[in-house]
Amino acid sequence: KILVAYFSATGTTARAAEKLADVTNGELYAIVPARSYTSADLDWNDKRSRSSVEMNDPKSRPAIKSKKENIADYDIIFIGYPIWWGIAAWPVDTFVEANDFTGKTVIPFATSASSGLGESGQLLAELAGTGDWQEGMRFRSSVSEGDMQEWLDSLSLS
Repeated sequence: KILVAYFSATGTTARAAEKLADVTNGELYAIVPARSYTSADLDWNDKRSRSSVEMNDPKSRPAIKSKKENIADYDIIFIGYPIWWGIAAWPVDTFVEANDFTGKTVIPFATSASSGLGESGQLLAELAGTGDWQEGMRFRSSVSEGDMQEWLDSLSLS
């Protein structure tokens, strides 16, 4: 059983997650912050914007609206997020810390116009402390279901 959990601030990661859920027949789960990010919050040029302030606080863990209750029911969990300052967006940290991935295969995926996946997946794995974390993938905003399928075919999932 597959879960595709994702956080999306502008809809880009949501579109990629929907395509991934379609090709895997996975259940889609949105990681929704308790307080949504506005355009002003996402202005990385403004040192006082919410995202800039959170980026400067390594302990920042924005609250999320709800916890995914039945995480134990899944064998494979894809976790999607936008790349912010070279790492996973902060609400994903909140989700990862709130769940036990013991016995799960966990595969990160990210969206970014220019940044690569970097160490974001490795940092999430360290934060989680549990689960069999696999190498992830960064997708462009125009990712197709064919691109997703090609990536899935390259993974050794059982």
